[in-house]
Amino acid sequence: MGRKKISIHSGTFNEEGNIEEFYRRVKAVISQHPEYDFEIVMADNCSKDNTRQIMRKIAAQDPSFKVIFNANNFGATRSGMHNLMHQRINSDAAVMMCSDLQDPPELIHDFIKKYEEGFEVVCAVKSKSKENPLVFALRSLYYWLLKKISDDELISGFTGFGLYDRKVIEAIRQYKDPNPYLRGMIAEIGFRRCCVEYTQEKRRNGRSSYNFFSYYDFAMNGFVNHSKLPLRMAVFGGFFIAMISMLAAFGYFVYKLFNWESFQVGMAPLVIGLFFFSAVQLIFIGILGEYIVAIYTHVKNKPYVIEDELINFDDEKIKDQKD
Repeated sequence: MGRKKISIHSGTFNEEGNIEEFYRRVKAVISQHPEYDFEIVMADNCSKDNTRQIMRKIAAQDPSFKVIFNANNFGATRSGMHNLMHQRINSDAAVMMCSDLQDPPELIHDFIKKYEEGFEVVCAVKSKSKENPLVFALRSLYYWLLKKISDDELISGFTGFGLYDRKVIEAIRQYKDPNPYLRGMIAEIGFRRCCVEYTQEKRRNGRSSYNFFSYYDFAMNGFVNHSKLPLRMAVFGGFFIAMISMLAAFGYFVYKLFNWESFQVGMAPLVIGLFFFSAVQLIFIGILGEYIVAIYTHVKNKPYVIEDELINFDDEKIKDQKD
């Protein structure tokens, strides 16, 4: 039986201040495990700074540093999944992590120890974070809520950072999900799994490309992919509001019968009720729309990304795979 190979997968977008330190720290960790072959596979989402130039320089010096240059910014989720699923990568296990150094590369050592103990999935769970306390609290609340309403036993604090055996990657490949929620997939797929807790570091350099809409899209992706509860809440909420409305109407009617001359309903209750029910309808339509968008995304069946350039991928192996 030959030596096992582990791929380290990460993505970049305007990470010129982090990429060299990320590379050095990853190399320092994998140098402690000469019993394995390693490769580092980076996918760049069309960075606008000097990230690509730095990556070209590293790739020229290290053939095990492989680079996928995307033709456009396809988002971290799609780019990351394309990186992990790349048809020209054939490893026994893969590590997924961010290149902004919030995921400490030194944790790879712990992943490998758990992998050698027989675990096919090793999940890094952030129990603490050095980021903004309010942001961390909101994230924790989201993970807790999603876990409560999910159809699967999701892992709180798990962001996708971890190690996956080849059979896990092949199982993910079968989903063919164009907008995957990886942490939910891992919970659904199963296999022998363990968790390693860590403290998330602050971002070293640069600014995150995520904004409010990015986080909203990511959060809704988790709800839509792993829970039917929002749709059922809309149905039950509709019945509940209908019952309240009928009771209120009956109450007004009875009160009017007993106070026919003195009781005046006025316009205020009507206007307030109109706006309230309009808002409820918009919320329910929005929930339904999120599920329709998910269906539409699947139907279009677009590729994760469009590649612009590959660096340090073996042309001979590529040719053999195509043949």
